[in-house]
Amino acid sequence: MPNVLIVDDDPAILEILRAYLAAEGHTVLEAADGIQARTLLPRADLAILDWMLPGVSGLELAREARAARLDLPILMLTARGEEEDKLRGLDLGLDDYVVKPFSPREVVARVRALLRRVGVRDTVSSGGLELDLRARTATLDGQPIDLSKLEYDLLAALASHPGLAWTRERLLERVWGQDFPGTERVVDVHVTGLRKKLGDDADRPRFIETVRGVGYRFRTDT
Repeated sequence: MPNVLIVDDDPAILEILRAYLAAEGHTVLEAADGIQARTLLPRADLAILDWMLPGVSGLELAREARAARLDLPILMLTARGEEEDKLRGLDLGLDDYVVKPFSPREVVARVRALLRRVGVRDTVSSGGLELDLRARTATLDGQPIDLSKLEYDLLAALASHPGLAWTRERLLERVWGQDFPGTERVVDVHVTGLRKKLGDDADRPRFIETVRGVGYRFRTDT
């Protein structure tokens, strides 16, 4: 299921949204301020941001995410109901608003709608490769592929966003987590292992191609 990031400095809001979204099956990431949220944004499939945050505002986080071309919907929680503020946020690329106080069920419904809109799916299919993201299974040309947890997470991240060039740093944050003590070399090692299990050729890739000076990309024409 998609990773949902909640950023709010109110512990009660974090707690109730965490409970409702976890009940929906989401992996929930959370932060109480904008500085901590910066480290979690690359791992999120959708972000719920409070407008007013310590350190870095939700609006500034949204601006940074769009500048970095992070491909995720952003839902803003705000006490601001003025039309001008909403227009300002929408101009920055916000996808939806919920004005406080709100029903957590409304937030969950809006999250569900946003994820449907951007096409976050339970399965990925491309060129004979089939991933069931709920069951965490993978098959290639009808045959099961035995993948480690990290290999599966890496392949799912790449295959779920075909055509997107991932830096090694961003893959580290998404798959291994922000606190991983190793180096970017571990990404190359796991991509090599994945290619071997997929029967992929680095020089003539069927699935995963190297983007020189950047990282890796899942092909869109498989």
